[in-house]
Order: sequence, then structure tokens, then C-alpha cells
Amino acid sequence: MQQCMKEVARMSGRRVVVVGAGNAALCAALAARERGAEVVVLERAERDLRGGNTAFTAGAMRVAYDGVDDLRNLMPDLTDEEVAVTDFGTYTTEAFLDDMARVTEYRTDPELAGILVDQSYPTLLWMREKGVRFVPIYGRQAFKVNGRFTFWGGLTVEVSGGGPGLVDSLAKSAEREGIKIEYGARALSLLHDDEGVHGVVVRQNGHTREEHADAVVLACGGFQANTEWRTRYLGPSWDLAKVRGTMYNTGDGHQMALNAGASPTGNWSGCHAVGWERNAPEFGDLAVGDHFQKHSYPFGIMVNANGQRFVDEGADFRNYTYAKYGRRVLEQPGQFAWQVFDQKVTHLLRDEYRIRQVTKVTAPTLEALATKLEGVDPAGFLREIEQYNAAVDTATPFNPNVKDARGTHGLNVNKTNWANRLDEGPFEAYAVTCGITFTFGGLRINSNAQVLDTDMRVIPGLHAAGELVGGIFYFNYPGGTGLTNGSVFGRIAGYQAAEG
Repeated sequence: MQQCMKEVARMSGRRVVVVGAGNAALCAALAARERGAEVVVLERAERDLRGGNTAFTAGAMRVAYDGVDDLRNLMPDLTDEEVAVTDFGTYTTEAFLDDMARVTEYRTDPELAGILVDQSYPTLLWMREKGVRFVPIYGRQAFKVNGRFTFWGGLTVEVSGGGPGLVDSLAKSAEREGIKIEYGARALSLLHDDEGVHGVVVRQNGHTREEHADAVVLACGGFQANTEWRTRYLGPSWDLAKVRGTMYNTGDGHQMALNAGASPTGNWSGCHAVGWERNAPEFGDLAVGDHFQKHSYPFGIMVNANGQRFVDEGADFRNYTYAKYGRRVLEQPGQFAWQVFDQKVTHLLRDEYRIRQVTKVTAPTLEALATKLEGVDPAGFLREIEQYNAAVDTATPFNPNVKDARGTHGLNVNKTNWANRLDEGPFEAYAVTCGITFTFGGLRINSNAQVLDTDMRVIPGLHAAGELVGGIFYFNYPGGTGLTNGSVFGRIAGYQAAEG
């Protein structure tokens, strides 16, 4: 009887509907449930395709920490032996905020960015309590030099099992907490009037109904899977980009909120886009996940159809450049490029270069390679390589763990770090195109994750988190920040939705 009374008390709060079932949505659901709300999650996809873009990520999460003790709180399985051979360094809130400002060209909303940074560590601790397991990103963010691993680029933590592991952990926690997740349930519009938002109209199994609630949390992703919207907002050629993740992120949340008077904000012409397997399918494939990406370009060169380099591959650690270089690839003739490596660096290539579904060519000489690069002018390529090799500063030591300042001089597009001559065959090349991850334009929220209208007033009962929030990312983003952003503001949105 006493247990029943406790359960009744627990269920006596508000009713919250969460639209979406990725990281941000499930964090919102768990937070709302924690504060006593009855929670229903509406997932447009069927169960085997659940999780939105989260299911397609590698699971990296950027977090501020002061040293290895903080990391051991997040990752209690970290052994003394691992700590002894690893330099985890620090990543302070100041460093995180500086990265946010720098890569967004100082356009990120300072209040929202400050919350994201300050709440990153406590939010990950909270997620660990909910059953999410974190591990160091040894395979992708640390190289072993002289017997010691060194982490670089401010990115140290990932979810065990990657994005699918994150979705599974959060979903299991939600189910344990009595949160109802309805699949194949597409939210179509908000139920709203002069008093605010009171629920959503949802279509499921061919039937349309009203789902009433005291508050709604929109956490259903960007509009990257909507070809017409991509072209409308991002511009020409974006209809030709591949979609890295789910096919269900078509801007539904944006549209229903805008129809209810929400204020749009942020970089609507901007997005997160990367170098992606040229022959990948139109949308993401959960069986391959994130492995269509090709992110070892800092250790080689990229050439276009004319055989010419077009970006500084070594401008910074890849997790500060990869999210903007997809756009640069899309701008090239034919919307493709080839990444080229020689044997000095092939051991540094990430696991994604070894998958079966890869467009790869190899050759013992550069002359032979030039004839195999489909769509590339062989003569132009060989001229480019000759000029590049002659411009490399070989006197500066090569070190993949730091920005080593081993660059080139005198080229139209110089390489700033990690420049090596391409002179040790056999040579390898990989074809890439643009893969869009998520869009940056979205809804305007306040520090409580409440959606504001076009008069900058709170829309009662409406909250938002994740990719459909605008104002946080512009032009680019620091790798691993997307999931952290979703978790931080999802948690805040859930708490606020439950408390009213």
C-alpha cells in the first residue's frame, strides 16, 4: 500500500509530451520524469530506426574538466594503468567557451554558450547516473608517441557503444522510469491558443488524434533531411548533399513552432557538413553508422576535379575544421574531392577508412595514381603534387599529437600543420562528397529552454532542445558539442516543462 501511495504521489504532477526520441529528447523526458511529470515521447520513426541523428553519431561528447580526477568521476572504469600511460590534460570551461566563440566567429549566443559550457560536466554526471557509460576516445582522439597516449583538441570522452549505445541506454532508463515511448507517431502541429501550448496533433498508424499536455518539448532535430528546405535556406547545390543521419529530420518541429508564432534565430544558411563517402546512400545507414565519414585529411591532401588543393587540411585539429569542410567539398566541380595519403601516414588513418563500403584506389606511383582518380585531371594533379612537395618544410618535425607548425610556404593554399611530402608509395586515395549532419538555424529559446515568440515573449508550455534550437552554432562547431548541447538543454527543458 505504501509503495502504491508513493507511485500515485510521483505521478501526480504535470503531463509532458516530448517530440523526438534522440539524445536531447530522451534527456528531456528523463528530467521531466525526475521532477514528477507523466511523460509521453512521440517518435516519428519505428522502433528499429529510433533515435534520430543520435543513432548515427560516434558518441563523442565535449565536456569541461579540470583534470583526470574529474574524468574518473565520469569514467569510473578508467584503470590506474590507463591513467599512467595517458596524458588527458585539462579542458577548462574557459577553454571550452573560447573554442565555442572562436569557431563560430564570435556569433554564438553568449548566454546559451555559457550554459552549455558550465553545465556540460554536471549534465554528463547526471547521464551516468541514468545508466550512460562513458569511455576515453583512445581510437580517434589520442595517438601513442614514445609509449604514451596524448589527447588533443579538447575532446576526451565518448559514450560506450557510440550513438546507438547512447540511445539504448537512455531509452532503457526511460522505460525503467515508466516513460511511454510511442513509435511511428509523427507530430503534425501544436495545440495552441492565446494561453499557450496545450499539446500536439499526432498521426500514428494512419490515424490522427490530439495528444493533450501541460507542456511540450520539441526535440525532433534539424531540417537537413528536407531537400526543398536545404535548397531554400542553405542555397544552390545543397539538394545534392548526402544526409549523414536519419531521413526523419525534415523540419517538422521548426514548422509547427513557427506556425504557433515562435521566433526563428541563428544561422539558417549554415550547417554542420563533413567529408563523406562519395558513393554513400542518400540517407544514413545504421549498419554503417558514422563510418562513411573520412576525417583523417589533416595528414594528407585533398584535391578537386582539376587536381588542385582547395583547403588548408592542417589549419587546426580535425575536430575544429571537419564540420565546415563538407561545405567546401560541395563547392568544388562535381561536388567531390579525393583525399590522398602516402605510406608515412597511412597507419594514422581512422578505422572508417577500412570499411567495405569505401571508394578507394591505390597505386605504386603518383603517375599511376593520377590515372585512377575518377573525374580528376591527371596532369593538373601531378603539377599540384610537384608544387606541394617542393613547398613542404621538412626541417620541422612531424607530430600528430600537437599543431606541429610543419607546413608549406609559397602556395596559393598553404598547409599550416602536419605537412609531409607525398613521396612514399604505395599511395592511397579516397573519394568524398558532402555529408550534411544537421542545420544551425532554429528556434529562439531563453536560458530555461522556453521558446520565445516574435515579440520575444515566452510561449507558455513550449520548450525546445537539440538541433532545432538556433543561436548556438554558426558556420562551424567544436567536435562533440552537438550531443552535449542536446543533453544540457534537453535536461533543462525537461525540468522546466515539469515544473511549469
